[in-house]
Amino acid sequence: MTIEKFEDIISWQKARELSVLIYNLLKTNRDFSFNDQIKRAVVSISNNIAEGFERRSNKEFKQFLFIAKGSCAEVRSMLYIGSDLGYFKADDYKKCYNLSVDTSKLLSGLIKTL
Repeated sequence: MTIEKFEDIISWQKARELSVLIYNLLKTNRDFSFNDQIKRAVVSISNNIAEGFERRSNKEFKQFLFIAKGSCAEVRSMLYIGSDLGYFKADDYKKCYNLSVDTSKLLSGLIKTL
């Protein structure tokens, strides 16, 4: 099966879901510096998947997928900090964390197939 558009990539779908979740959870958070950093990182995941796919070169696509994986790690790091600061309820933190880990695993699998 060939992927015809980046929207079909499951890791992109999961990254999109994670972005929406984090944006919604931080709607009322007044720590603008924290919000900006985690939002930039989470959006970077799906954007790098999309941009890499559109390059139409497996070598470039892989590079963008590695960047997306790095952004997943950054989001998880920010989730720890946000949790420590009380910005996330335990169940929200866990949902975001697990979605980030799942996305990272999917990216690893995609990288291996390329």
